[in-house]
Amino acid sequence: MTRRRENYLFEDDFGLSALAGEMAASSEPIDENDMFRLAASVAADGDGEGAVELGRDLDCLLRAGLSDDVLGTLWQAATGDDRLPAAIGADARDLLSRLAMSYPAPSGTGAPAPEPDTTSRADVIAEVRASAADPAGGAALSAALMVIVDHADEDLGLRLLIRFLKTRRVLVAKERYDRLTALGRRFDYSGPLVYDGLSVAWPPIDPARRDGEGDFGLSDLTWWFSWKWMEPTARDRLRVAVAADEEAHTPGSGAALVLVDVLRLLDSPLSDDTLATLWREATRRAYDPGRIGIGARDWLKTIADECRARLAEVAPDYRPVTPPVDEEYQDAVLREVRESAAVTGDGPAAALEEVVTRVDPELGYRLLLRMLAARTTPLGEEEYERHVALCRHFRFGAAYEAEAVELLRHR
Repeated sequence: MTRRRENYLFEDDFGLSALAGEMAASSEPIDENDMFRLAASVAADGDGEGAVELGRDLDCLLRAGLSDDVLGTLWQAATGDDRLPAAIGADARDLLSRLAMSYPAPSGTGAPAPEPDTTSRADVIAEVRASAADPAGGAALSAALMVIVDHADEDLGLRLLIRFLKTRRVLVAKERYDRLTALGRRFDYSGPLVYDGLSVAWPPIDPARRDGEGDFGLSDLTWWFSWKWMEPTARDRLRVAVAADEEAHTPGSGAALVLVDVLRLLDSPLSDDTLATLWREATRRAYDPGRIGIGARDWLKTIADECRARLAEVAPDYRPVTPPVDEEYQDAVLREVRESAAVTGDGPAAALEEVVTRVDPELGYRLLLRMLAARTTPLGEEEYERHVALCRHFRFGAAYEAEAVELLRHR
């Protein structure tokens, strides 16, 4: 079956896989009392829904038909076999059964069972079978997880597989990581459930690659400054923003993408007034460095410094690379700038035209979309189709297209 839950309930892992993670993270050997203490913490998550998920997981695992030895092997693989006394590892069923008495599976509500998601189940099975080649696990673990998927719950099987990969620090290829992330979305997992603590063989940072789904670069950075924030200073906010990589990106990619845009602007002949107009309009005038005496170029240099600091921390071997400018759709972008009701007037429209013609049409288009998002003018059908074509030409992610274009269409 495929269990469904409201994805806002849990910010990270939950249920039995979360308990295994807590046990694996302990710096001291775990005894039975520790196990119950950690279980209580997991159960309290999600306003008490953690207890429901823990009870369901325990019931699924204990009813899966695993032998005592296989159950012990599976539980040790998820928690780290050097973290438990031998007695606990040898008697996993008894311990988990006692835990299940404290967290019983919820009774049925009478609602009809959901239709099985055969595609998700097949994809989970494929990942479980792939784990047969994983070091420190192999065929025995894969077989145990397959029993859980076949006879209990593919959701639990997937989470225990991810937990095993984290606990044993198995290096996961980027392609497999992407598959696990996509599966996690189908099961309504929060992003950290998959990526926090997972060892990924990341490819080198490449600003020309479009792995992410959302906005990126300077246009995305302006979004971070378009409302009030919790950080004490603008520089603190900036530091957080350039470190916020999308889950599909190699760490440091967010900073690299911002840096490309900033360096292009700094190397351009655009005036300080033009640069200030771009920032001010894209941020909805929520944060204007000029009000505190910081010039537009100085602000861009500050952004570049924070990007370099982030890259030095997570990708010290990276050297900034500026992809070639894509000028094929320059005229198409100019048309949208000139015909958009949202950027009429000499200031914003003229500034965007300069970016499109003298810096980078793609950057100009992203800044246009950011300004459109700040207005309330809806897109007509023909205008909408042109924007979709531009988004797809520039290889923007599905989430970006939906946010930047679909929402404007339905205003």
